[in-house]
Amino acid sequence: MRVPHLVQYQGSKRMIAPEIIKFFPKSFHRLIEPFCGTCAVTILAAMEKKCDKFWVNDINAPLIQLMQECVNTPEKLVNGYSDIWNGQFCEGENNIDYFYKIRDEFNNGMKDPARMLFLLARVVKGAIRYNADGRLNQSCDKRRYGTKPEMIANNAYSISGLLNGKTKFSSVDYKDILAMAKQGDFVYMDPPYQGTSKKDNRRDNRYIQGVEFDEFVKELEKLNDKGIDYIVSYDGKTGDKIMGKSLPEFLGLTHIYINAGISTQATLNGKKEITYESVYVSKNLISKQEVYEQMKLCLA
Repeated sequence: MRVPHLVQYQGSKRMIAPEIIKFFPKSFHRLIEPFCGTCAVTILAAMEKKCDKFWVNDINAPLIQLMQECVNTPEKLVNGYSDIWNGQFCEGENNIDYFYKIRDEFNNGMKDPARMLFLLARVVKGAIRYNADGRLNQSCDKRRYGTKPEMIANNAYSISGLLNGKTKFSSVDYKDILAMAKQGDFVYMDPPYQGTSKKDNRRDNRYIQGVEFDEFVKELEKLNDKGIDYIVSYDGKTGDKIMGKSLPEFLGLTHIYINAGISTQATLNGKKEITYESVYVSKNLISKQEVYEQMKLCLA
């Protein structure tokens, strides 16, 4: 069965999620994603029946509201999206101007899930960007009209079938979520990457809010102290270029690289380089043999 996804979203772990969940515990009560994005890992975990309770969180409130409506009331999302998507073809409308009209409405307070989904479906490279005031400012992709409503409907109803009645939604700081994690929980984290952050590591136009490195390390220490297992996706490398500092050894994590395919940015620069995503795995979750096998796959 094909794994459903609501929309193309830059930074999504959809393509490497099958490699990530290989390291999930064999048994756990609840999966927590403090930086869930469009929930690619949670959706696959539900599909693979890794557990039957989920808590997804993202500091980007409109994004979490989008996923919540997709799961709990998919018909409302599908109908709202269909109306907005079809609106770009109405007589007298220029589809590009229409995109910017919807973007202005969104930035001026109409942050409903259907508008958020339409903007995600039509921005360049599926990449949302924000200005210093938190207003969405990414450009329209002029080559396409966005995902057709029929495809959105198929994916939304499939995602709802996997997560409805099993999922808690929130939009708070990740530290608040980690403080509430307890025995029996398993945490997967995909925080804003150092390699895409500005010098203070707090503000990047790809994110509503960044994550400070040392502060993040302290939160991982707290999880260790509570005996809660976790996996972190955090930066990586492209060709010979390593992005970001490695998480410190005293955390006791196993650092592996997952082959994420040819780098799009390198291709644009006339190079053919493979991107490897850094993944850090709690010591209870991985054996030496698994590390060896994973390294062989990455180097293949």
